[in-house]
Amino acid sequence: MSKWLRAMVILALVASCGGGGSGQAPRSLDNACEILKQRSTYYKAFRATERKWGVPVHVQMATIYQESKFISDARTPLRFRLGVIPAGRQSSAFGYSQALDGTWKEYLADQGRRGARRDNIKDATDFMGWYMNDTKEQLGISLWDARNQYLAYHEGRGGYRRGTYKSKSWLLRVSSEVGQRAVTYQSQLRNCRAAR
Repeated sequence: MSKWLRAMVILALVASCGGGGSGQAPRSLDNACEILKQRSTYYKAFRATERKWGVPVHVQMATIYQESKFISDARTPLRFRLGVIPAGRQSSAFGYSQALDGTWKEYLADQGRRGARRDNIKDATDFMGWYMNDTKEQLGISLWDARNQYLAYHEGRGGYRRGTYKSKSWLLRVSSEVGQRAVTYQSQLRNCRAAR
């Protein structure tokens, strides 16, 4: 086999490991109403989580946008050795909420939801509500505070408590974007037919 052909086979194998999957992002991710119009099951899931855990729809949506861009089977990027050899993913985060394996198992055990899946919007939003509600109880962060809830979500409650985010300028910028997106989504949802 020629070097060129061998390189093409390796490239094809690496590309197939990318985890693109069947989950597709909705179009118009900057418009909450368009997202809900395209994905009619989303609003029911968001509202159920809001009723059960108190996390507002716009906070859930802003967090999911940042974590997965509403892609059901989103995964973290692959790491590579020598630039071409796949060496696993950056973390075990998966699905809409990008829940890590360990935190997801904790949620399943705590809530008795053995059949829940991270690539199911209803399960992912319920997980997010559970996590954010515990964050409110443990750290006193309002469920309406998308920015700080996101920091605690990303860093973990222990990391937030220790202030690990303070030395991460990129994360402070991202959390501010999550906060601003939540404000934008909240404003859009007020006039949204799909949110009724």
